[in-house]
Amino acid sequence: MYLVLKLIHIVAVILFLGNIITGLFWKFHADGSKDPRIIAHSFEGIIRSDRWFTIPSVWVILLAGVGAAIQGRIPILGTGWIFWSIVLFSISGLVFGLRVAPLQVQIVKFARAGAESGQFDWSHYRTLARAWEFWGLIALLSPCAAVALMVLKPGIPGL
Repeated sequence: MYLVLKLIHIVAVILFLGNIITGLFWKFHADGSKDPRIIAHSFEGIIRSDRWFTIPSVWVILLAGVGAAIQGRIPILGTGWIFWSIVLFSISGLVFGLRVAPLQVQIVKFARAGAESGQFDWSHYRTLARAWEFWGLIALLSPCAAVALMVLKPGIPGL
């Protein structure tokens, strides 16, 4: 059972990180179009893919990871690489929920309004986009660091 839970955990991590990275690709692809309708459409797709893939993956990562640790009799908070991976994963979730997701909604509304009015303020869009890129990078790099900890299993202290 341990190996099955570990496999499920790893597949969910792949899906989670893959979806985040794909979202970055589509954002930059849409920016290249210089069309606010395409930008809005791309961000709507990113939001939808977060609902369908990223957020469900979070739950599978947590449940399968905790289940694997319990099955393997690995102390979750006392094992440094697990504890700090949870901290990094939590940082990613907080940044996504408090910064990235609200910015995505704001960008969609802004791009839709600009497309409808025919007047798109590129300077303001760049400000929103840079904020999304900054917070999105934190939301991406923190779970990537967690993956490194999970794979390398350094002897760092937990709680």
